[in-house]
Amino acid sequence: MAAKTGVETKIKNSVVRLDIADPTDLETDAFVYYAREDLQLGSGFGTAIALRGGPGVQEELKAFGSARVTDVVVTSAGNMKARHIIHAVGPKFQEDDSQKKLAATVRNLLAEAEKKGIRRLAMPAMGAGYYGMPAYERARITVDTVRKHLENSSNIDEVAFCVLDSKQFNAYQKRLETLS
Repeated sequence: MAAKTGVETKIKNSVVRLDIADPTDLETDAFVYYAREDLQLGSGFGTAIALRGGPGVQEELKAFGSARVTDVVVTSAGNMKARHIIHAVGPKFQEDDSQKKLAATVRNLLAEAEKKGIRRLAMPAMGAGYYGMPAYERARITVDTVRKHLENSSNIDEVAFCVLDSKQFNAYQKRLETLS
């Protein structure tokens, strides 16, 4: 994966890093898309996926219908550099048990990545933007859940947290520095 790296640390045999990058534009095994429950590619990264990946990605999603919060669906990445997209349906801000649901969503996407043999994974700032979860809360939950997973015999070699703005970068950087 080629991107500007802010922080990099090792957890057991895996590298975890923070990149200033668009996860839809990376050469990686898979990237995570914080999906809607109807599994429609919406605005933001959804638009990037639809445009860069081609119509095949949305066609694959139609076969799944819809999903519930914490569910994970894997499709091809179409015409993009990645091989797969992990569509993870996470909670919205102020949804009941949003912290527990976000942790469950991350656990589920990591388990699915392991099942699919994904070794290099790019993750956005999950729950940012429209979903409105506070940056430091999201970073803490996501980073801590990834750390716990990687400490337990994971086959994932690399996890890149990909952010686009300084608010997200600062939140993830602060949390990742606690791992070093």
